[in-house]
Amino acid sequence: MQETENISPESPPQEREGSGHRTRFIILGAVLALAVGYMVFAAFPGNVLYFLTVSEFMRADEYRDGRTIRVAGSLVGGSFQRQEKSTFSNFQLTDKEGGAPERLSASYVGVMPDLFFNPHSEIILEGRYGPDDVFETESILVKCPSKYQALEEERPANS
Repeated sequence: MQETENISPESPPQEREGSGHRTRFIILGAVLALAVGYMVFAAFPGNVLYFLTVSEFMRADEYRDGRTIRVAGSLVGGSFQRQEKSTFSNFQLTDKEGGAPERLSASYVGVMPDLFFNPHSEIILEGRYGPDDVFETESILVKCPSKYQALEEERPANS
């Protein structure tokens, strides 16, 4: 005798109900994945900036198209000028090693960081190269590794 499966009329609705929960779960997962993907995409372009030295920037014309980039160098002695009773300033940067003759003219509106005038500081400008051949700085970051190197040199002597 051939066995037949008992299929009750209630089975298909249960299967449909289970697949309905599965479909909802898949849709919810897809929506969450899209939301997280969008947040990552929206945050990512701000962190992707070209980072160049002064000589690299001055030798390459393709970075002078108005896009935001970062340029690192050190302050050229005697080049800093601030307009009287204003926060607008002009200055020049050169490569940290000082061997390259290239200089980048830059402008900034705002209060200068404390370590900006330290001759050992590495200055990182973020901004755009303007049509007047001046780098229009939006933000300034100053790194001073010499301060931390001095602390490291003292530490082994005391140990």
